[in-house]
Amino acid sequence: MGGRPLQAAVAALADGGLVAYPTEGVWGLGCDPANPLAVDRLLAAKSRDVSKGLILIAHDFEALRPWVRIPPEDKLAAAMQSWPGPSTWLFPAADDAPGWITGDSDRIAVRVTAHPPASALCRAWGGALVSTSANRSGEPTAETATAVRLRLGRHLDALLPGPLGGLGRPSPIRDVMTGYLVRP
Repeated sequence: MGGRPLQAAVAALADGGLVAYPTEGVWGLGCDPANPLAVDRLLAAKSRDVSKGLILIAHDFEALRPWVRIPPEDKLAAAMQSWPGPSTWLFPAADDAPGWITGDSDRIAVRVTAHPPASALCRAWGGALVSTSANRSGEPTAETATAVRLRLGRHLDALLPGPLGGLGRPSPIRDVMTGYLVRP
């Protein structure tokens, strides 16, 4: 996957922009997690409270390492066995992980995506991305590019086309330390 839409999405991210893209289950809205102004724009577009924290996705685990503290090997193994794929895990946050990503928690939600458009975007970007559903908080998730444009179009700087992955819902979230299912 590549071409002009991917280049436009990466350029938008570099400029602090918001990008919509298909994920395993729903349309995602993302930005550079290290850019607090971009994250503020994303939270405002969604009407989402910063205290809730955000999910980060990447094309490989190495891109997520700076954001997390690595759990004991037996705990890490469960996450690694599920990746790449549609499984999100709560990891202990790195000591310097910013509050605009962790929210009111000392954990951070991360996923290594296998979905081709999202993975290609992360690879081309060269690191982790914020990945939250492309909808306003409390509203139904967007399942088409048209729905994303109707709901968030004025906030978007780029939209990466492609199909959803067929999961049909946001990814499940588990706590890496306990195995507890936080979001089915």
